[in-house]
Order: sequence, then structure tokens, then C-alpha cells
Amino acid sequence: MSESDGAGADQAGSEDVTPEETPESAEETQPAGEAPEESAVAEPTLEEQLAERTLDLQRIQAEYVNYKRRVDRDRELVRVQGEIAVLQSLLTVLDDIGRAAEHGELEGGFKAVSDALQSAVTKHKLEAFGAKGEAFDPSLHEAVFHAGESGEVEVTTVDTVLRTGYRVGDRVLRAATVGVVDPAPEAAPEPAEEVGTDEAPDSE
Repeated sequence: MSESDGAGADQAGSEDVTPEETPESAEETQPAGEAPEESAVAEPTLEEQLAERTLDLQRIQAEYVNYKRRVDRDRELVRVQGEIAVLQSLLTVLDDIGRAAEHGELEGGFKAVSDALQSAVTKHKLEAFGAKGEAFDPSLHEAVFHAGESGEVEVTTVDTVLRTGYRVGDRVLRAATVGVVDPAPEAAPEPAEEVGTDEAPDSE
């Protein structure tokens, strides 16, 4: 082998071999101004965890209180509706008892049953209304005829009761069926007569 061949082999070998990058060289190639990313996020402190759990408990408690209120309100509404339905079904029975009392037929055992029924409905705050002489109220009375005018009343007044009305508190279960009378118009005052005076003419 000649010296020229050996020199060419050494030159070819030196071109194929590339030096490996060292950690120092890799750091040098990182762009300037970029800090290394943090490896982990800081965990919340014990006080922060306690405050978060406290807020969760307060929210759950508020939701429970609101739920309980809704349940209690719905339960009361169902109870009242059931009570009203029972009382409405008894109104016709009370009408029959009232007619029997008007004809003097409410005696003996029938009267005892009537008294017991009246006591029971009174405990449930059922109140009868609609009597002669009451001022007419369209929210309580249903006027089916007009009985004329009267000078004894100052406002439209119940004159005849055809069917008693009933209510529970402010809730009207049935309006009273009535006839009404209106106040008579006031008579216009008669004009006063002028009293003339005869004056004698002045004599000069």
C-alpha cells in the first residue's frame, strides 16, 4: 500500500465520524430567555382545604333546608285540598239540615246528628254566610233577582237568601244565592217659597 492510499483512508474515516453532543452543548442550543418548566403544582394548604370543605357542607345544608321547605309546603297543600274536598261534599247535607230546621223537622236523633255534624265542620273552620240585611258583596253573594228599592237601606243589601254560602277563612267554597234591594233615591228638596214684602213708595 502506498502512502497516498493510507492518507486517503485516514481522510475518509475522519469525514464519517461526527462528535456526540455533550450536555453542555445542548444547554448552549436552548433559546435564551426561556426558564425551565416547573415540575409540579403547589398543593393547597390545610387551611384552604378546610375552607373548601366548609363551603361544600354549607351548600349541601342550604339545599337540604330548601328541599325540606318544599316538601312541607306541598304536604300542607295536599292536606288543605283534601280537607276542602270533604267539606264541599258536605254542603248539600248542610242544606238539607237547614231546610229541615226551617220546617221544624229537626228533632230527636236527627237533631243530635245535626249538632254533631255542625260541630265537626266548625272545627275545620267552615263558616256559613248570607243572611238578610248583609251588605251585598259580589265576591260573596250571587244576586239572582232584584227586589226593588227601599228607604231603609243605604247600600245594596241582601233581602232574600235562597241558598246559604260557605267559606273557610278567606276561601269561598260556595257563594250565597240571594235577592237584593237597592236604596231608594233621595227626594229632591222642594224649592223654598220666596216671601215678598210690600214696600210703600217713598213720598216726597
